[in-house]
Amino acid sequence: MAKTLKPINPDVHFRLLSLLEEEPELTQRELAGKLGISLGGVNYCLKALIEIGHIKAGNFSKNPNKSVYLYLLTPKGISEKTKLTAGFLKRKMAEFRLLKKEIETVQSKAKKNDMGH
Repeated sequence: MAKTLKPINPDVHFRLLSLLEEEPELTQRELAGKLGISLGGVNYCLKALIEIGHIKAGNFSKNPNKSVYLYLLTPKGISEKTKLTAGFLKRKMAEFRLLKKEIETVQSKAKKNDMGH
């Protein structure tokens, strides 16, 4: 019986699918560096994405180093990336609006403090 892995963070899911769509030959170590997560975290995420059918992994047939993998998005993975893109943009725009409001508040307080001195 296959072990079901816990779902991964939607932002990591989106970023991982995006990176693999652009560069399917990236190593797990390179992915970890680009994502800012541990090598173990990348390995876990890749296993989860393979399990749910969003990517498939295969060896480069002509590469003498058979430990080099190619991670390819499946049609299901491409469809999911489209959905994740919309959610990612919605979350990031909400974060942007909150951050912009916070910056404006801090700037306003700083101006008031400058005027008082």
